[in-house]
This record gives sequence, C-alpha cells and structure tokens, in this order.
Amino acid sequence: MSELVYWLDMVGVIVFALSGVLLACRSRMDPFGMLVLAGVTAIGGGTLRDLVLGIRPVFWVSDPAYLWVIVGTVVLSIVGFHYIHRLSRVFLPVADAFGLALFTVIGVHKALALGTSGAVAVLMGLMTGVAGGMMRDVLARRVPMVLREEIYATAAIAGGICMVAGYKAGVPHMIAIGFGLAITLGLRLAAIYWHLALPTFAWVVIKRAEQPASSATEKGSDAQPLVSRPKVRVKLIPPERRKKRHSSSQ
Repeated sequence: MSELVYWLDMVGVIVFALSGVLLACRSRMDPFGMLVLAGVTAIGGGTLRDLVLGIRPVFWVSDPAYLWVIVGTVVLSIVGFHYIHRLSRVFLPVADAFGLALFTVIGVHKALALGTSGAVAVLMGLMTGVAGGMMRDVLARRVPMVLREEIYATAAIAGGICMVAGYKAGVPHMIAIGFGLAITLGLRLAAIYWHLALPTFAWVVIKRAEQPASSATEKGSDAQPLVSRPKVRVKLIPPERRKKRHSSSQ
C-alpha cells in the first residue's frame, strides 16, 4: 500500500513539475525560472502540509529522489522544447487536474495515517493539491486557478470527503484512493470542458435620481439641493451571465 502511494506521489510530482515548466515557457522564463516554477509546483503543497502536520524532516529532505525527478523533468523539457511549446493551451489545465487529483489523495492518506480527524485530512488534501499551484501562479504573475471562476478547490474537497468516508466505512484503502482520484479528477475535467463555475458576488452601483433644485429652494434660501448618493448592493452573478459578459467584452 505504501509503495503504491509513493509511486502515485512521484507521478504527481512529474505532472505538476511539467505544468510549472509549461507556464514558465509561456511566461518567457530562463531555465532557472523553469526549475523554480517546476519545484514550487511539485513540492510546495507537500512541504506546507508536512510543516503543518509537524513532520520533520519534510518528505523531500528525507528522500532527495523527489528533487532529482523535478530536475529530470525540467531537463527533458528543455531538450524536447520544440515539442513542449507546441502543446495546446488545454494541456496545462488538464495536466494540472491530474496533479490536483493525485496530490489530494496523497495528502488525505498521509494525514489519516498520522491519526488526524477527517476534517483535518480533507484540509491537508486540499493544501497538498492547491498550495503548489497557487505559488506557481503567483510567481508567474497570474491569478491562481483556485481563485478563479472554474471549480478547482471544490473538486479537491469533494474528492477528499469521499476518500475519508471510504476509510471510515472500512472500504479497502486502494478502492477509497481510486474513488477519491475519480471524484476529484472527474469534477475538475468536467469544469474545464463545460466551464462549470460557482456563482460569484459582485458590487452593483445603483444611482438614485437627483432631487430637482426647485423643490430645495421652496424650503428656504438657505436650503441646499440634495446630492444623489449611489446605492451599493451585492448581486449574485450566475456562471452563464459571466460567460456572456466575457465573450461580449472580447
């Protein structure tokens, strides 16, 4: 079981490192920038998870193979750059979806193995799957995927909850891990394909009609005309209307 989790973790490192390399290429970074983005994406979430759980040393310090896998992914990407840069823009979010699913189940499994509660395990899975991508996007001066409109963190939370429920119900761990992987990956890929999103809140300014000056002078010469104040309300914008606004603005 532990060997399966280890190799899943390695696959997640490769996938997330590749997504970091692709974003670095699109941001016109040099090889060192590619290495930084690949490393932050691949081990950033797991490092934060181990620090929160109090695991010393963190996983890549005790097992430097993670670092060599990251370096190897970057080197192979540089050698095959002429093929890497031709990849469709759809490949980056799809690769990121696979990394999200893999790292989510790894984080949940590691937290449960340490005896944490189910809620903490779900949070650790979310942190493992999301934190590295957030650091990557911030370094590339992009709005992190987790803060955008499409379903991202919600998929990790759903997959983590299903995996924890499987563990608590006595389901074999391999089945629970597979179920968590399928839920997280399925939701994320569905969000990419159909542009599924949660509704967002937006400030809407409603202007009031100004009072005529004659009505103010009738009350006396010292009276001043009322100045209209904009009224601010919070409006819930569904995903369909956001798509129309985005397409019309383009």
